Amino acid sequence: MTVLIFAQDFDRSADQVVLKLNERDIPVLRIDTSWFPRQLTVDAELDGGRWVGELRTPHRSVALESLRSAWYRSPTAFEFPAGMSRAEREHANREAKLGFGGVLSSLPLCWVNHPNRAADAVYKPLQLAVAARCGLTVSRTLISNDPNAVRRFAKDNKTGVINKALGTSRVLEEGVRKIGFTRRLTDEDLSDLRGIDVTLHQIQDWVEKDHEARVVVIGDTMHAVGIYAGSEASHTDWRSDHDALSYGVLDLPPDVEKGLRAFMAEFRITYSAFDFVITPSGEWVLLESNPGGQYGWLESRTGVPLADTLVDLLERGEPT
Repeated sequence: MTVLIFAQDFDRSADQVVLKLNERDIPVLRIDTSWFPRQLTVDAELDGGRWVGELRTPHRSVALESLRSAWYRSPTAFEFPAGMSRAEREHANREAKLGFGGVLSSLPLCWVNHPNRAADAVYKPLQLAVAARCGLTVSRTLISNDPNAVRRFAKDNKTGVINKALGTSRVLEEGVRKIGFTRRLTDEDLSDLRGIDVTLHQIQDWVEKDHEARVVVIGDTMHAVGIYAGSEASHTDWRSDHDALSYGVLDLPPDVEKGLRAFMAEFRITYSAFDFVITPSGEWVLLESNPGGQYGWLESRTGVPLADTLVDLLERGEPT
């Protein structure tokens, strides 16, 4: 039985998992959806209530019915032949998405994560509502494009507020990659909110922090790693200054573990990386969940066996 991995060509975490699967003599096929249609062929026929057939690359093929697990890691967009018109490309992309995605997502595999469920789980407002219902502590949050609402929200908080992107904070502007990190809004910012009405923004209370944590949930296993800021920039957003960070393995409070298990069950996902603030009083406040969150650097800094835990899950292959 084969493990299927969807990952872009340059992904060290995927490389490591493939190596570990090979060490266990577990068949694995790693593909990227950008290979379709030039280097990836789909041949699927409905047989009763299940699709059977093959995925083929220039180097190997695998029967759909032989798959046990799928890791939906970091696939990239389909790449169609040059020379197609915009209308042709849009039609081809739509048909490929619905056909390829429809066949694969119907397979009764151990999905990490099932793409449809992962797509639901990326919506941060939904995350926060579900987390609160599951008993986790979340920060007071406003979603708005109304400058008056933002000022009203900020006025009700004595520690200040932050602006954090609802989606990816990476943008490509004039060929230059830029990252929009979490920002504490100053009085000057709040006095001039021109342009905020153009789209929705996430505004949250600034939570006083002693340190932060990333909790990586893989199946039934949870690994908590403390993240300790060593600079002003990393204290606001640890992503902004990795060189100033230090790490340590943490014990997860039972109530937080219970809440995370309920959260995972609600979304029916098997993997997610949760970011928390730990306050000076020891309270764990959830910031967000990322169903495709990175983990490799935490393993290299702490020795926590995240890749092995993931391989264990893929090897078991229990349908999700």
